Amino acid sequence: MQKPFLQHINYPKDLRKLSIEDLPNLAKELREFIINVVATKEGHLGASLGVVELTIALHYVFNTPEDLLIWDVGHQAYGHKILTGRKAIFETNRQLGGISGFPKRDESAYDAFGVGHSSTSISAALGMAIASQLNGEDKHHIAVIGDASIASGMAFEGLNHAGVTDANLLVILNDNAIGIDPSVGALKQYLTNVKKGTNRRNNIIEALNIDYSGPINGHDISKIVSELERLKKIKGPKLLHVITTKGKGLKQAERDQVKYHAPGKFNAETGDLIPKPDVKQAPKYQDVFGHTIVELAKQNHKIIGITPAMPTGSSLKYMMEQIPDRAFDVGIAEQHAVTLAAGMATQGLVPFCNIYSTFLQRAYDQVIHDVALQKLPVIFCLDRAGLVGEDGATHHGVFDLAYLRCIPNLIIFAPRNEVELRNIMYTAQLGLEMPIAIRYPRGRGITLDWKQPFSKVELGKAIQLKKGKNLAILSIGSIAKNVSEAIEGLNVSHYDLRFVKPLDEALLHRVFKEYRTIITVEDGTIKGGVGSAILEFASEHNYKNTIKTLGIPDGFIEHGNVNELQRLVGLDVEGLRNVFTKHI
Repeated sequence: MQKPFLQHINYPKDLRKLSIEDLPNLAKELREFIINVVATKEGHLGASLGVVELTIALHYVFNTPEDLLIWDVGHQAYGHKILTGRKAIFETNRQLGGISGFPKRDESAYDAFGVGHSSTSISAALGMAIASQLNGEDKHHIAVIGDASIASGMAFEGLNHAGVTDANLLVILNDNAIGIDPSVGALKQYLTNVKKGTNRRNNIIEALNIDYSGPINGHDISKIVSELERLKKIKGPKLLHVITTKGKGLKQAERDQVKYHAPGKFNAETGDLIPKPDVKQAPKYQDVFGHTIVELAKQNHKIIGITPAMPTGSSLKYMMEQIPDRAFDVGIAEQHAVTLAAGMATQGLVPFCNIYSTFLQRAYDQVIHDVALQKLPVIFCLDRAGLVGEDGATHHGVFDLAYLRCIPNLIIFAPRNEVELRNIMYTAQLGLEMPIAIRYPRGRGITLDWKQPFSKVELGKAIQLKKGKNLAILSIGSIAKNVSEAIEGLNVSHYDLRFVKPLDEALLHRVFKEYRTIITVEDGTIKGGVGSAILEFASEHNYKNTIKTLGIPDGFIEHGNVNELQRLVGLDVEGLRNVFTKHI
């Protein structure tokens, strides 16, 4: 019977006591450990399974945490977490009060850099390597980056700088031909040719003055260890090209890499997904977007769909399947996606640029400089707005209302339900004089009968949802559902602002004249958000009403499910009702 190893390994120092012959068996145990926990607790799966051997080899060869190891994006770092002191608490992964699903500096000394968004590892590791030189320290600095992430502009900026330094930097290209969806672009084809051995000349990496090695089999642990030991002796910037299989060791995860990126609950023995109860549910907002853009694009041949590497997550995949010549996955390149849309808009096309709210932060200058400044009618569809749940602080879309509200020439709309999302998409493609940002949440809506005939939305118009006497509540977006439940039986008024910009000033004047107390509710940051806009309106017009602003407090909200996080910040039904009743 095979001797168990993982139960005796709590830190890399324990791992380094093993012989190299023991490492394949450890890899098997580590893979099984990840599968068993994720099967019941959920989380990212395929990415971590693909780098089990690489993870073990890195901690075996390098003296972590003194040698600095950075995992790009970080959803492949589960094995890393298990081997670095978090095995006993790994089942708390992504849960409220538990460990993060991504590397996080204040969680462990082994997490050298906080990640969550892609393509940052090379720049960060290079910064550390230059700092080590300046401090007179002899350390290794390793960045593990995937083939989808290395195609991003920021990764190339880091490589470009690294090539003119003598910094002790090792970039490991984890090449599995897939991010969340299959990798796209010319660089993917280049790497495919390298793997086939048909394109070793004119090497892009070597042209940047970086020592290139590989490609090698990322599941041959002795080969990886041998190559890492060799590279330890080579000074200056270098790149090791490693070929891996995402989902390695679970046949379903290898076969359906998109679905098993984060599969939900599944049977650890068979790998089969656990079916969810067959009950009629409201659709996911992303699917409302995905089906609606196809419906509109079949009527309006100027409509274009654009997404930066999220065709499945955004549901633009439906348009890519049905109208492939007008739907574009541009890879992990948010800046390019925005300016590409701007270029199309100058030529009379109607681009829908679908980007997760948290990822649009990466293209802020392009939104201002390339779109808004030129009043180009790009339609931004911001998925995953508000609290997104278990992905935590790096992924919550809570800043968009605040960071967009200050930009001139930009309409900002947040639908409270699926029908409103359809109608604003319909309205926007009819023709606007300026860009619009439409932000909507992750997960399911509230309307079973959502596929209703289109109707035009009046720009800048708020609506009253309930009439009462004692208090006026102004909400924006899908948080209206919690507000509506919280005010049942209360004699208060509820208004859906719908537009953050322009505000419905005529309605606001009526509200301020009729109600002594006004409460604003949003699932974005209180600082600079909708509540701030209402306070600015009151100040400008010299209103003295009592105004209470509710939303995300001034701090980074951690991970947990959305209901838990709403309760944490007081945006759940009970928390809202308590505040409302105090102000009646």
